[in-house]
Amino acid sequence: MLEILYQDEYIIAINKPSGLLVHKSFYARDAKVFAIQELRNQIGGQHVYPIHRLDRKTSGVLLFALDAAVLKIMNDRFATREVEKKYLAILRGWSPEELTIDYDLTNDDGIIQNAITYFHRLQSTEIELEFNNQPTSRYCLVEAIPETGRMHQLRKHFKHIFHPILGSRPHGCNKQNKLWLENFELKGMMLHAHQLIFNHPITNEQLILNAKINEEFSRVGNILNLDLNKYEIAMTEAVANTNEDLAIPYSYKKQILSTYE
Repeated sequence: MLEILYQDEYIIAINKPSGLLVHKSFYARDAKVFAIQELRNQIGGQHVYPIHRLDRKTSGVLLFALDAAVLKIMNDRFATREVEKKYLAILRGWSPEELTIDYDLTNDDGIIQNAITYFHRLQSTEIELEFNNQPTSRYCLVEAIPETGRMHQLRKHFKHIFHPILGSRPHGCNKQNKLWLENFELKGMMLHAHQLIFNHPITNEQLILNAKINEEFSRVGNILNLDLNKYEIAMTEAVANTNEDLAIPYSYKKQILSTYE
């Protein structure tokens, strides 16, 4: 069964497992199970509308509307960047302590789109794992906040700054992925949508939805000696919003520290 993080008569949020598609996709014709159908069956057949998307290999908070009117409200809020999405990722190497990546991406139709990601490093680690004639390998845990929502944005942005997400295929480091497959049987990708912050479409109270990391992410964290205890619990917070205007997401208050051209 899917883990439900929040549910009322208007919206429902789940912790999507890695490997589960949100819906049918041209790019994954082999898939037979989808989050939309699984959730619909789980709640008694009620129709659900996905408000946003997560890649197949990405786990974490996934939000659905329970009617078309609420879907429109939330789609508008995503479009105007009034929803904040926070991801945990394990990267190859030691990234900068914090950075805003402002690097355009090209979609499948060849259209160039602006793409911005802010991230900050949470932990760094180095383990005895030989790579490129070096006796050790370095990795880090980061929290990433995409300010735009382009396809595979985080994967592409972290590869662009030469700190690819561990297990990312494509847009990763093939040699590192092979190393981890051979040594640790790692087949997943270390990217998890751990928090979603938004104002409720009807009550306007602020909701903070936290999705715990999956077992594979936790296992890799243990191998790397990362402290992931705070990310191994699920929690939902509701905060009354007395301001008629929606709060500006934290990421939009951040100063751009550096830009990769």
